[in-house]
Amino acid sequence: MKYYYLLILLIVFLASPLYAEPALYIGSAFESPVSTPDQRGIVDRLVIEAFSRIGAEAVITHLPAERSLLNTSQGINDGDLIRVAGLQYQYPDLVKVHEKLIDFEFVAFTRDAQSRIDNWGDLSHYSVGIVRGWKILEEKAAHSLLTQVDSLELLFTLLEKGRADLVIYERLAGIHAIQAMRMRGVYQLEPPLEVQPMYLYLHRAHRNLVDPLVSVLREMKQDGTFERIFADALATLNDGGSQ
Repeated sequence: MKYYYLLILLIVFLASPLYAEPALYIGSAFESPVSTPDQRGIVDRLVIEAFSRIGAEAVITHLPAERSLLNTSQGINDGDLIRVAGLQYQYPDLVKVHEKLIDFEFVAFTRDAQSRIDNWGDLSHYSVGIVRGWKILEEKAAHSLLTQVDSLELLFTLLEKGRADLVIYERLAGIHAIQAMRMRGVYQLEPPLEVQPMYLYLHRAHRNLVDPLVSVLREMKQDGTFERIFADALATLNDGGSQ
């Protein structure tokens, strides 16, 4: 009989929160409304929901872009948010979750309403600011007079102080930054320089989660979860999430 009770105690112990699987820490270098420190950004919500559907807990941690990427490559973090395709070739310890999270529109912001930028090649005529760690921007803007900074606020400060003719960033977060910093006389140039699908990457130790995450991300797109989260996050932003 005592073995029966020991078995019951073992089952209760294994099922208790104290024995629960540890949370997975997912790095993010992005800004509102895409990702926020309180984990209420668009992609934060999508990723937390996706992990929840496969029985895991995701915690979004904010770091500078370069550090966030390196932490995941080194296994300090378990994953990294919103990166372009192909990073696994440069960082072999990363594995891509092969279902996009979001499309990013990379656009130029300037104080000169007469600026005309039709493609990446046109950047060679300007001094350009980007956030350090954005690999696509480091590559595409390499032929310009390039300045790299560590945050979105510093990026738009470059523009505000006239230390860059243009800054390149993702459209939604760039617009939010302009609002939050109460900047005036900043123009968003059209068309976007590039539209890129963005992905979640995991450290190779978690490669077993790739296929389940792909499945639930597709499920979330089909059942309306993606659309609902996007609409809710943007409504929150418009109702007072920005200054």
